[in-house]
Amino acid sequence: MRIVFMGTPAIAATCLRRLHDDGWEIAAVYTKPDTPKNRGMKLAMSEVKTLALELGLPVYQPASFKDDGVVEELRALRPDLILVVAYGKILPQRVLDIPPLGCVNLHASLLPALRGSGPVQWAILNGLDETGVTAMYMAAEMDAGDIIATRKTAIDPLETSGQLLERLAELGAPLLSETVRAIADGTVTRTPQDPGQVTFAPMLTKDMAPIDWSRTDRQIVDHVRGLIPWPVATTQLDGRRFKIYRVAYTDKTTAKAPGTLLALHKGGLDVACGGGRVVTIQELQAEGGKRMAAPDYFRGHPISL
Repeated sequence: MRIVFMGTPAIAATCLRRLHDDGWEIAAVYTKPDTPKNRGMKLAMSEVKTLALELGLPVYQPASFKDDGVVEELRALRPDLILVVAYGKILPQRVLDIPPLGCVNLHASLLPALRGSGPVQWAILNGLDETGVTAMYMAAEMDAGDIIATRKTAIDPLETSGQLLERLAELGAPLLSETVRAIADGTVTRTPQDPGQVTFAPMLTKDMAPIDWSRTDRQIVDHVRGLIPWPVATTQLDGRRFKIYRVAYTDKTTAKAPGTLLALHKGGLDVACGGGRVVTIQELQAEGGKRMAAPDYFRGHPISL
């Protein structure tokens, strides 16, 4: 069975390695074009391209599938099955129709919940206690295809989106390989999604970064960990803008207004939030500075309390 694999970030690379290690025939790998990064704006390869080259697999990087030549190039590869993991590009119907065994996507949520581009982040932002991965047949509507199988996991109370994504990659890679086996054996099943259970996980934006201190302590902690590694929560402290990387719960209460800076101690900076609760900023980054423990930063940059 000839497979074309499409993906871009680390979770996709984890899946690609598992498929390769399990001996599946990968005819080609598609990934997004190299992108300029860091101050030098040098072109950087995706994690999937880096791995594909290491494994000696052919790599294709079309800008889109709007060009007839790009579609015909894919058709010429004669894939029996196309596998997609966080590719970052929309596949038009004429691409979905190419492989006789269909196109299968690994999505980082328990569909039909959290369809869209940010399922891992929104699972945390929405305060969910559980999430997972779903193998599904692709359809014209985003993340709306029939479900093949799922794997569930509890969300640790303080893990970030980045940490959760790493765990979901380890959960999803074997699921994807098992799905390929079921397709090859003719034992695969498919279950239509319940439209009444659909929720969405839209793309994240920098506008989401500012912390609203009037929210509850749980909501603020979830906001901070949900926006790591990007765009990262932000706030103004004593007139200065900071990125906030870690906030902790406390058992303290206060009558002060949300957002009031209360105390600086060896554990961090206490801030009043909604419901009369107090949270502690433990790790932050000043504009133009480096990521630091809050007490270490404020030792050299006194703050008014």
